[in-house]
Amino acid sequence: MKLMSLRIITKDIKQSVMFYEKAMGLTAQWYTEDFAELATHSITIAIGSTRTMKMFGGEHLAESKGQISTIIEFLVDDVDAEYKKIKNLTDHIVQEPTTMPWGNRSLLFCDPDGNLINFFAPVSPEAIQKFNKVETQK
Repeated sequence: MKLMSLRIITKDIKQSVMFYEKAMGLTAQWYTEDFAELATHSITIAIGSTRTMKMFGGEHLAESKGQISTIIEFLVDDVDAEYKKIKNLTDHIVQEPTTMPWGNRSLLFCDPDGNLINFFAPVSPEAIQKFNKVETQK
């Protein structure tokens, strides 16, 4: 099994797509006015309007205001450099760049729908070794 994508359902798809384009430094591929994707080498972030949930028979599921029990995490090269960019995109910074006890430097913020986003980079020798192992196993 391989995780291929993460889909975010939003009431304002244009705002969400623009936010992720700026945050990720990518250009979205629009398939319809209700569905777009931003692809990286490891995963695709799919963004759909709440109208797409009708196709799945679950339109009531799209009424969420974001999830605080789930964090969407992106491995980045430099958390502090990313913070300079992100602080201009959102007023919802949950945690400014901080080195966590497990060895990752982390920036936690919310997207326009309230979903938690973590930009992180390993900085301790143990964390760097952990992520180097993951890269060599690919």
